[in-house]
Amino acid sequence: MINWDRIKELRTEIGDEDFSEVVQIFLEEVEEGLTLLKACKTVEGRRKSLHFLKGSALNLGFQSFSSLCQTEEITASEGLGNQATLDRLVTCYEKSKRAFEAGLSV
Repeated sequence: MINWDRIKELRTEIGDEDFSEVVQIFLEEVEEGLTLLKACKTVEGRRKSLHFLKGSALNLGFQSFSSLCQTEEITASEGLGNQATLDRLVTCYEKSKRAFEAGLSV
């Protein structure tokens, strides 16, 4: 679910002091991105939102969430997707976030 090697790499790149700030910004951006995705009315808007979420998630090691975003980005580019898709994305993000927070506290 979480790519812990990516987390270690990121911590090394930016340092422990800035890591928590980067995490906070990431979480805020993803949650805002999910809200924007829910409001998207066009195929292109959905695809762009999913692409953004995919990249953001990959940067912070949210592997499962990023993979699901990639799958849904392809689906959206084909004009498909529905509320169940959004629900799966939100559920995956919330599980990933809990796993991430639990792993950081260990």
